[in-house]
Amino acid sequence: MGVITILSLPLPGIAAKKDEDARAGAVLYRDKGCTYCHGVGGVGTKKAPSLLDLPRDKSWTNEKLTSQILNGGQKMPPFRDSLTDDEVSQLIAYLHAKNKPAPPPASDQ
Repeated sequence: MGVITILSLPLPGIAAKKDEDARAGAVLYRDKGCTYCHGVGGVGTKKAPSLLDLPRDKSWTNEKLTSQILNGGQKMPPFRDSLTDDEVSQLIAYLHAKNKPAPPPASDQ
């Protein structure tokens, strides 16, 4: 019997979508007030822990992050009423990004 080798190559469209979602998530992270507690780029503050290890911490699955964002817990308020499903997915893409994109400057409207 022969050995079957399966190559796992990232598809360009999928990688581009993840990058786009991470950039959108960076804007949401800034605009929804995440920086207030978790710090710029997720470095952590006295109010909330660092989020920098999330890309390596396999215990923080997308489902667990979704629940934490929507339901809050351990001093974190729930964001169920202020985020859409797509926005939650974008925030998670940002949190899981190894190289977190910086959001564009906030506009002064």
